[in-house]
Amino acid sequence: MHRPVARRHVISSLWTMVALNIAFADILGLYTPGTLPEVMSGVIEGVALSDNLMLIAAVFIQIPIAMIVATQLLAARTLRLVSLVAVLVTALFIIGGGSLKPHYIFFALCEIAALAAIAVLVWGEANAEPRRAD
Repeated sequence: MHRPVARRHVISSLWTMVALNIAFADILGLYTPGTLPEVMSGVIEGVALSDNLMLIAAVFIQIPIAMIVATQLLAARTLRLVSLVAVLVTALFIIGGGSLKPHYIFFALCEIAALAAIAVLVWGEANAEPRRAD
């Protein structure tokens, strides 16, 4: 017998997918010919690496990681707001901080699709909740 999966578990799993895709896009990027010399020089695709830039990237990367847990802990109304903001910020990070390398475009499309699914599920949760009689 098939038991339906709770919406929050699906959303949490999608955040896991986004986080893993972000990590693996960067890992595979290191294997692209010519990338390691750029890393060693401190300039990748024309962007100068710095401690501040790495901190900013770490904060953006932490958002989907934190959302894996937040999805399970936040109240429904708070989760909707936080999730929609996190989806928007993460999508901007993916698009704005991306590369035009084919593997990155593939990962980015998968990440954006997962973020869209999260937004739909979170938005749909508002309609799935029982309404209180006032």
